Amino acid sequence: MRLCQLTLQDFRNVSLAKLCLRGRQTFLLGANGQGKTNLLEAAGVITALRSFRTSDIKLLLAQGQREAGLRCKVTHEQLAQTSLTIKLRSYGRELWCDDEKVSRLSDHLGRFPTVVFSSQDMILVRGAPAERRRWLDHALAAMDGAYLSALQNYHQALNERNSLLKQANGNVKAQLTAFEKMLAPAAAELVTRRRAGLEELTGRVAKAYAEISTEDEIAGLRYSPDFDVDTEEAWLQRWQQGRSRDIQFRTTQSGPHRDDFEFWVKGMAAKDFASEGQQRSLVIALRLAQATWFHARSGVRPVLLADDVLGELDPERRKRFWAAIDPESQVIATGTEAPDADLGHWQIFNVVGGTFIEQSAKVEETK
Repeated sequence: MRLCQLTLQDFRNVSLAKLCLRGRQTFLLGANGQGKTNLLEAAGVITALRSFRTSDIKLLLAQGQREAGLRCKVTHEQLAQTSLTIKLRSYGRELWCDDEKVSRLSDHLGRFPTVVFSSQDMILVRGAPAERRRWLDHALAAMDGAYLSALQNYHQALNERNSLLKQANGNVKAQLTAFEKMLAPAAAELVTRRRAGLEELTGRVAKAYAEISTEDEIAGLRYSPDFDVDTEEAWLQRWQQGRSRDIQFRTTQSGPHRDDFEFWVKGMAAKDFASEGQQRSLVIALRLAQATWFHARSGVRPVLLADDVLGELDPERRKRFWAAIDPESQVIATGTEAPDADLGHWQIFNVVGGTFIEQSAKVEETK
């Protein structure tokens, strides 16, 4: 897939911008805080109508505006020339594909994949489980409508159960049972699909890590479920046994909403034992694995969005990164310095205060 044209209106600090993208490599050049990442964020929204930076749609709207708009033209392996229009409002989102409104997000998932490489990805190794769950949920939901449905059903029932626990008035056993019967099938499906997804991804992570690491070492992912079962009956029993504790703490203490996964290198937890260089290589390997997995699942080559990530790599890892990416994938990258000349031809936009001005002189092709 290739993004050919991208138009933003009232998106964060971008009041209006229209970029015509030519070739495979585009670079957004400018100082920090000028809007480079905002454009990548907008491009990433086309995958699942979600931002990779925030879950709050209101933060995507320019100050004082009630709506933000995004329109792009795409060359697609399966859909040929396609246009997408997305409207973002504080209370929801609207999507049109070739001027036809898409009413169900599940009909859109997996069709327009993007993968973001961000300097903030280090939080996936070092941060709290919620950050890893968020990444996992976004990655799996982007390719699997059934996963998204199970996730939505689970959290809806979980919120209802937690609201009931906070009231804790009198005997709530019957009401808790009703919500647990809604939770159980969704929980079982989430555990099954998370395990399968991480099993597929870990082999790809190991391969990508070997390509970019400067050491001869094996890496991967390991699923750490809160409760390692995938049957409805086992989940029902789990919640029934934990009711007294849940009522005491006024929240559901067990479930897939407490799952985690960990990175490992040479059999040891990367969070505790890996060096910073190893951890950085791991998160880049994760994104490379995500890209190849998206391609395998959807048949569509994802657009790669690299947000100021290469400047934090040493020269050898940077070289290995470029060698590891799919040479046919479109890359839109950001940075405060122009890309290396030996990386071929780049279309470069200077970014200042939410405006994007194409450079007349570009890095020359060396191949």
